Amino acid sequence: MKSKKLCAAILAATLSLGFMADVPHSDAATRAEIARISVNRNGSNFKYWNKDAASYQALVAYVKDVTDPKSKNFIPVEDRIATYDMDGTFLCETAPYYFDGMLFLARTLHDDSYQASESDREFALGLEKFIRSKDAGDKLGSSAPHQAAVFEGMNYPDYTAYVQKFMETPVEGLDNLKWGEAFYLPMVETIQYLQKNDFQVYVVSGTERQLVRVLVCDLLRIPESRIIGTDIEVKAAHQGDANGLDYAYQKDDSLVRGKFVIKNLQMNKTSAIAREIGKQPVLAFGNSSGDTSMLNYTVNGNKYKSAAFFLLCDDLERELGDAKKAEKCRKLADENGWVPVSMRDDFKTIYGDRVKRTDSK
Repeated sequence: MKSKKLCAAILAATLSLGFMADVPHSDAATRAEIARISVNRNGSNFKYWNKDAASYQALVAYVKDVTDPKSKNFIPVEDRIATYDMDGTFLCETAPYYFDGMLFLARTLHDDSYQASESDREFALGLEKFIRSKDAGDKLGSSAPHQAAVFEGMNYPDYTAYVQKFMETPVEGLDNLKWGEAFYLPMVETIQYLQKNDFQVYVVSGTERQLVRVLVCDLLRIPESRIIGTDIEVKAAHQGDANGLDYAYQKDDSLVRGKFVIKNLQMNKTSAIAREIGKQPVLAFGNSSGDTSMLNYTVNGNKYKSAAFFLLCDDLERELGDAKKAEKCRKLADENGWVPVSMRDDFKTIYGDRVKRTDSK
């Protein structure tokens, strides 16, 4: 990625609390168009998959089998649980970085209405350097506490509005695409297909829970209660430092965002699934080693026929892919018995044919 195309150049030009006044028109599928994606129950009208792809055939064959009352592998409706990672599984994570990381940079470095702490600003500068040059990743540590800190004390309606405005920001490296539209259309089809077949679809993400809700719930028709993510404290506006056991919500209170609690990755994803869903998923979708526990929990020791699908970031033309990472992920899928999904070979399109890669490879 060219250093002149540093994410700050885009963000600084568009952000402040009035930060989206003159956003360029996007030629990607709009959120309204994405929301209208529909796949029928038998899966015959998928539009965005190459139907000779082994991953597509495996998914459709699986769903037909486990939803057939006459099949020995029939799964009752109440046990049809599917879990999806978000970033890199159905939402872009490489343009040039994760949505939550870019939102953090916008808030910390480029929002003139907000003054970040010295430690948050220092971390943001290091993260920005890493995004540009990839030379500081092992020195940064976790970004989640900093991401929580810069929105601490903000009430939920204001936070929702802030995220929605940031969703209008153009991504970097792909033209005609805004963050709020950066969904992989073939993966959106799989979500709608599963829902049509009475699967309960949960998003189990490393991104903070409320942020995921703002991004996906209305778009993909997933209830807020089926979002599991990185968690922060939820406090009452007048609670201050009082313990929750010692404070009662008041008539004039509202909910505000608190400090970082737990990052929802690796085994934490599986623990959260057990705690919040209470049932073992029968389908799981991921894209990175951070999803290993969730995928293996799904396919091992399951009383039902189960499957895991693993997205490979191997498209270097229509997406900001990473060939080395994709090859490692393919090996990981092979080792664990997951079905690999090639973005390059299995998808007819990713964001729509009007979205083109603009940076050098």
